[in-house]
Amino acid sequence: MEKQKNLYSKLNSNMDLNEIQDYIKKVIEIRGFGNQPIEQAMLLLVEEVGELAKAIRKEKTNMCIDKSKINNYDTVEGEIADVFIVLNTVCNLLNINLYDVFYAKEKVNVERSWKNDNKNS
Repeated sequence: MEKQKNLYSKLNSNMDLNEIQDYIKKVIEIRGFGNQPIEQAMLLLVEEVGELAKAIRKEKTNMCIDKSKINNYDTVEGEIADVFIVLNTVCNLLNINLYDVFYAKEKVNVERSWKNDNKNS
């Protein structure tokens, strides 16, 4: 637990995405999940995205929700953090630099012509 606390104490808002991805890799290794199969990490990512959907449903819509389990649901912010952590874990397991693939994809996206027929956006 002391290693995690030491790493956590170095987190700050000036860190770039590469530094955050490296932090997550180290923490995941400390927690014993560094060698999990990619299939397990992907299942966890899908589960976390589902939990994010549940949190959004709970906080941002008028949809019905099981009130007896209301305390089992995290906040939208908490679930977004979980999705981000697990996405970085997937990238680390596949030796993918998240910033590099994001940058490359945006290079393609900025050349695309985007059309949105939704007048509300």
